[in-house]
Amino acid sequence: MDLIKMTRELGAAIQQDERYLAFAKCRKENEEDPELMGIMGQLQMLQLSFQHEQEKEEPSEEQLAKINEEFEGVYAKFMAHDKMQKYEQARAEIDELMNNIMQILGLCVNGEDPMTCEPEQHHCDGDCSCCSSDCH
Repeated sequence: MDLIKMTRELGAAIQQDERYLAFAKCRKENEEDPELMGIMGQLQMLQLSFQHEQEKEEPSEEQLAKINEEFEGVYAKFMAHDKMQKYEQARAEIDELMNNIMQILGLCVNGEDPMTCEPEQHHCDGDCSCCSSDCH
């Protein structure tokens, strides 16, 4: 039994799953959207400005706060974009699939019956207060 080969086959099967296909479609659409890419560019420039200010011998707390506030506004605009909303939903679904797969594998490594073990069901609603997940 070649576990690496079987893992590759599982990977290929995942790439045929409707959740993966939806996620890949959303990712591609986002990468091809000039408005989203423009906003992403703004975010990157603000991050560079923040980093540059932080690296100064005497960084201005006022300037850092200003950059941070602007970053938060642009980031909120980015995340509110319709395509980002669809992407986040698709990402949550593929994350849930991968979490279930990893849980099943973990249960099997701990001796559970591969045919009957069930992963914990957790549906992420974006509110991380109920778990320790770093989902955002």
